[in-house]
Amino acid sequence: MSSRRQLRVAELVQRELAEMVTFELRDPRLSLVNITRVRVSPDLKYANVYITSLGDEAETAEAIDGLTNATGFLRMQLGQQLLVLALALGDHRRQQHQLAAL
Repeated sequence: MSSRRQLRVAELVQRELAEMVTFELRDPRLSLVNITRVRVSPDLKYANVYITSLGDEAETAEAIDGLTNATGFLRMQLGQQLLVLALALGDHRRQQHQLAAL
């Protein structure tokens, strides 16, 4: 059973990956790819990403090759995005505490 935090992180990773595949990767093999689900390990170090492809078997194989080639880029971008989001969340909470203290 997944914890609430695992589910939130998985949701965030899915959203960010879908955005990156759609808007940042310029690989035509990925035009028919959808990120359908992400499962995150309990320690939040690993994620399994599930995809669907609307093409036939050959196009699906090409899409998987394209994603495999882009893994390093996606991992790097995802790490930067999560860091930015974590910092923004941290700043927001600090501001909430400052407002509560007033």
